[in-house]
Amino acid sequence: MGMRELAGLKVAEELADFIEAQVLPGLDIDAAAFWSGAADIFSRFVPRNRELLQKRQAIQSKIDAWHRENPAPINADAYRAFLTDLGYLVPEPDAFSVNPQNVDPELAQIAGPQLVVPVLNARFLLNAANARWGSLYDALYGTDAIPGAPKPGGYDEERGAMVIDWGRQFLDRAVPLEDQLWSNWDGSEPKLKAPAQLVGRNGKNWLIRHNGLHVEIVIDPDHPVGAGDKAGVADIVLESAISTICDFEDSVAAVDAEDKVLGYSNWLGLMKGDLRETFMKGGEEMTRTLNPDREYVGLDGESFTLPGRSLLLARNVGHLMTTPAVHLPDGNEAPEGILDAIVTATIGCHDLKRTGTLSNSREGSIYLVKPKMHGPEECALTNDLFDAVEDMLGLARHTIKVGVMDEERRTSANLAACIHAVRDRIMFINTGFLDRTGDEIHTAMRAGAMKRKGAMKETPWIAAYEDRNVQIGLACGLSGKAQIGKGMWAMPDRMADMLAEKIGHPRSGANTAWVPSPTAATLHATHYHMVDVFARQDERAKEAIAPLSDLLTIPLHRGENWSPDEIRAELENNAQGILGYVVRWVDQGVGCSKVPNIDDVGLMEDRATCRISAQALANWLHHGVISEEQVTAALKKMAAVVDRQNAGDPLYQPMAPGFDGIAFQAASDLVLKGRVQPSGYTEPVLHARRLELKAAQG
Repeated sequence: MGMRELAGLKVAEELADFIEAQVLPGLDIDAAAFWSGAADIFSRFVPRNRELLQKRQAIQSKIDAWHRENPAPINADAYRAFLTDLGYLVPEPDAFSVNPQNVDPELAQIAGPQLVVPVLNARFLLNAANARWGSLYDALYGTDAIPGAPKPGGYDEERGAMVIDWGRQFLDRAVPLEDQLWSNWDGSEPKLKAPAQLVGRNGKNWLIRHNGLHVEIVIDPDHPVGAGDKAGVADIVLESAISTICDFEDSVAAVDAEDKVLGYSNWLGLMKGDLRETFMKGGEEMTRTLNPDREYVGLDGESFTLPGRSLLLARNVGHLMTTPAVHLPDGNEAPEGILDAIVTATIGCHDLKRTGTLSNSREGSIYLVKPKMHGPEECALTNDLFDAVEDMLGLARHTIKVGVMDEERRTSANLAACIHAVRDRIMFINTGFLDRTGDEIHTAMRAGAMKRKGAMKETPWIAAYEDRNVQIGLACGLSGKAQIGKGMWAMPDRMADMLAEKIGHPRSGANTAWVPSPTAATLHATHYHMVDVFARQDERAKEAIAPLSDLLTIPLHRGENWSPDEIRAELENNAQGILGYVVRWVDQGVGCSKVPNIDDVGLMEDRATCRISAQALANWLHHGVISEEQVTAALKKMAAVVDRQNAGDPLYQPMAPGFDGIAFQAASDLVLKGRVQPSGYTEPVLHARRLELKAAQG
């Protein structure tokens, strides 16, 4: 399709048509006024966006030069003084408390799991939005949360009994009865140790609230499970994914107007409540839609409703990339992040105006997550940009809320100042361990060879990063007003391990943490019944903030004598992860993949995992731990492995034996040219190669 000239902008026809035919109707916004407003925002913010990107590069060049002149071991005091003089470290703001208004309780007062889901996949979006409630029995029965696996051929009663026992023990811990175990309960009105926890009924079902989360005990004696239970309990349904990020960024491959319109269209369907997807499952056609709210009757006989869907947030892209969907008057592509802010917020107005049948924000806010910001100046740019979008749309100031991803080194080192820059619209801060590690490696690329990827988790900067994120968030008054979040569980098939380990996130005082699936959300929800997060926040608020000196400790390898086998294993494992992810990204436009590692453990890969893997190898290459020949040989060896792993995919294009496809070239570029990528990001390489492939396919 061609381009249309609108208010001096050249806009891809499919985007212009979508905005004018689908987005603006119902919003009382004139098309000419919309495009004029958008053009004004671009004219005001593009120069500032460009200047800040140039500043990133200038800072990085000076850090590179400093490391060349000051080889390891690093003098910590001299390094910190240099970063201060450079303006990389800025003065701490005076004590302050954030003041966002009209933040929904899902973000401010309730602690629970958060899903992140690619916005290009309608089915996944619907599954995630509907994952506000989930069956604990299903989550336990079908995963390794309970040892073994169901026997084939219908309901496995032995496994079912294990599931029921696990569920009853959960109830005993979370919402204990006054004088008996739940396994002995007869189905009469439950007498809880904390009677106020019993809040209502849905038919025969009992509704309990604990730590702000609801538990519905499903009573159905006619159900195969309920029939064998003296209380008739057929299931335990947990309030699970309290919020969901609909992701335009790291989990999607959106490189042109066609891709952007698909993402915007899905977001529009969510905001109007009419998103639907029809698909085949088990030989039958199924249609999925958004769940309605849930109806209950209180113990006083009064009816009430609870949200049936996860509170939805949109994650925009960062400041770096441009998009061919819009060209500026000077002929350059428009910054994609500015376009995202304008369009996702405009679409969010459908929820504010209730143009559809379902609501998202009950408090009248639009929730946009902003990733990959480097320091407080870039946070201030986002704040001012959101001001401008509000003015364009006639919205009250700070209607658009912002989630700040604490995933770049300059942001985590200046976190309080970053929060201060968005203090009246902040709705979360969230750690991004993988991107943060990628930025750590890239920033200190010239300092020396870094530790192996797995060993990074035991370094002082990681501990300081995780602690400071919570401690600074609490010091800035986020408790009860906004989320403090933690990162993703990356092994969706390892639910037993998740149950054992991920309770660490609520114990840290984080009132949300990311999960990879609705099932994981339900299982992780059990952790928030075990830990009173807000009480834990009160405890942690009394702690001294972990020292900045720890955060600035560069994770250099110090005299470890890696064997050739250890080096090979690290090289091949990283190469496999990069290839397994990139080949689907470039060839099929799949932005998030479950990629088996060298031990055949399926790991969720997105651009953040790709960034850390590519930067880790680029660092070793730069410092001579590995050679270019070794990199190429490992990529070819693991390409054949990835080919075998994808043999059952009819859409898959093998990389071997030619190793001359666009996807393989992209993976090679990410490593061999990784040192010169801006901030070590993968997007420039991936976007260019995906566009190359789309052009070749016509």
